[in-house]
Amino acid sequence: MTGEDHMQRRGFALLPLALAVLAVAEVAVFLAVVHAIGGGWALLLLAVFTLGGMALLRREGIRGWRAFQAAAVEGRPPGPEVTNSLVGLGGALLLAVPGFITSVAGLLLLLPPGRIFARRGVERFTERRIDPAVAGDLFGPRRVKVRRGEPVVVVPEQTPAHTPSAAIEGEVIEGEVLR
Repeated sequence: MTGEDHMQRRGFALLPLALAVLAVAEVAVFLAVVHAIGGGWALLLLAVFTLGGMALLRREGIRGWRAFQAAAVEGRPPGPEVTNSLVGLGGALLLAVPGFITSVAGLLLLLPPGRIFARRGVERFTERRIDPAVAGDLFGPRRVKVRRGEPVVVVPEQTPAHTPSAAIEGEVIEGEVLR
């Protein structure tokens, strides 16, 4: 088992604890909002957030599917559309879950600055966990810089499709990685 697998297992083991902490925090925030604006208004506000989130789930799903289809038809990498759609769906889902903390988190993911930030994070997370060639196909070419100096050692995965390790030396090259 690699260190990364161990970290993922530990993260999943802590999930029930994190959900319990979230539930307690949601109750505490709800009680604070009830104290500030009253019980009826707090319930109405939660209902508006939940119903709005449910409506946005459908809209974000349809919008994401259409963007994915358009990218496929135009021959563009579908990754940016897919990640944008996933972030939007996540935001709508958080908004649909009753609770003020999840609703605020959902709104942050639905608004443009938060959505862009989260989309880039999802793309970086994905790029670290998949083959670089697949990442290029999914998200399009990436800009890279190679600096003169010490050789850069490339160690590909040990599969029949990959070549052995190689050292790269030379001048600085800026460009797009296509394959």
